[in-house]
Amino acid sequence: MNSFLGALAWLADPANWAGDDGIPVRLLEHIGITAVAVFIAAVIAISLGLFIGHTGRLSFLVVSTTGALRALPTLGLLVLFALWLGIGIGPVIIVLVILAIPPLLAGAYAGVESVDRATIDAARAIGMTEWQILTRVEVPLGLPIIVGGLRSAVLQVVATATIAAYLPIGGLGRYIFDFLPLRRFEPVFAGAILVTVLALVLEGVFAAIQRLAVPKGVRILRGSPAALGAGRPARVEPAADSDGADSGGADSDRPEYGGGPTSSPPASHTHSHPTQ
Repeated sequence: MNSFLGALAWLADPANWAGDDGIPVRLLEHIGITAVAVFIAAVIAISLGLFIGHTGRLSFLVVSTTGALRALPTLGLLVLFALWLGIGIGPVIIVLVILAIPPLLAGAYAGVESVDRATIDAARAIGMTEWQILTRVEVPLGLPIIVGGLRSAVLQVVATATIAAYLPIGGLGRYIFDFLPLRRFEPVFAGAILVTVLALVLEGVFAAIQRLAVPKGVRILRGSPAALGAGRPARVEPAADSDGADSGGADSDRPEYGGGPTSSPPASHTHSHPTQ
């Protein structure tokens, strides 16, 4: 508790918001690393996901690739690429790109795959090319799921970009890796708080973007009274006569046949045949 209060006091100190090591500089470095990694991963993964989702080819790669890449240890990869490529921003970006590819690939593939086949067949029937079907039908209708994959990738990269300070590179992780060996826990807790707040803010931003990505026609259809009442059984009201009473009650005393209470049903007409 004392460390947490100390972290809040450290964040409130104006001296920590100025200079080359100030919070604004580290925050911009963290966002910059995240943006570069997600952009490179999006160019690779979303393009591949759209191709696989539209053509149906190599769909097994989505499951196998996403599962394999998610199983890779991030810190181990960072050390491996640092030993191979040297200390710098390159190994960090490569590791974060590998981390961001699975949700982006899965989101792009699932977004295109979720489009109703009847809609695609109708687009082909009116003469649209495959490129027009992809860009004008599949991507707009699957955009919320694609943005959902982007949202997941951004959150994972923001949280993991703290390891960039391990090499050391900039970012909010510098407060953790620089002060932890010195046993100064206030900046360490402050760095963790800043990363958490940044992730929550980006989560809210991309959640709003994902809601706005739903096509207008789909939003109108979902909010229409017909859509809201779909699936509800219609209420059947009992029929009423001219006096407002139920027809069953008014007719309960009526004889079954028109001659009166003692009337018998009309005799059936039979033809008598003379006996031989």
